[in-house]
Amino acid sequence: MDRDNLNQAFKQVKRNKGAAGVDGMTVQELGAYMALNKEEIISQIRQRIYHPQPVLRVEIPKPNGGVRLLGIPTVKDRVIQQAIAQILTPMFDKKFSEYSYGFRPNRYAEMAILQALEYFNDGQDWIVDIDLERFFDTVHHDRLMNLVSRTVDDGDVISLIRK
Repeated sequence: MDRDNLNQAFKQVKRNKGAAGVDGMTVQELGAYMALNKEEIISQIRQRIYHPQPVLRVEIPKPNGGVRLLGIPTVKDRVIQQAIAQILTPMFDKKFSEYSYGFRPNRYAEMAILQALEYFNDGQDWIVDIDLERFFDTVHHDRLMNLVSRTVDDGDVISLIRK
């Protein structure tokens, strides 16, 4: 975790906008906060004493009448999460299937559609589309972190993810 990575993460969070978390800090207030506190945040991360704030729980109504629970991190924690993602994405993206399009850098739905059309034109007559309901509620975090630890050789990053 270094200054350049944190600066890039800050810029991405600012572009993404989004709501304030439990501390009420907005994306608009984040720049001044980071200018004053960036070095302290980096120091806390390196000393492994940084603790994320609780997430703000929000219920989003679904069209079918149910609700979707959303956890909104503080904007400061989103910067740190983005910085971690910027470290991990290049490490793990190369391990994913070339046929996977969801939530991948430089891949989007239109590419998946074009690939499906190509398969159809080549004579493939079936497609599998999977949407696992409540998938993230069922992820075994210890197993996942063991897998992440096999690739990520940075104790600071692993420690931070566990929090």
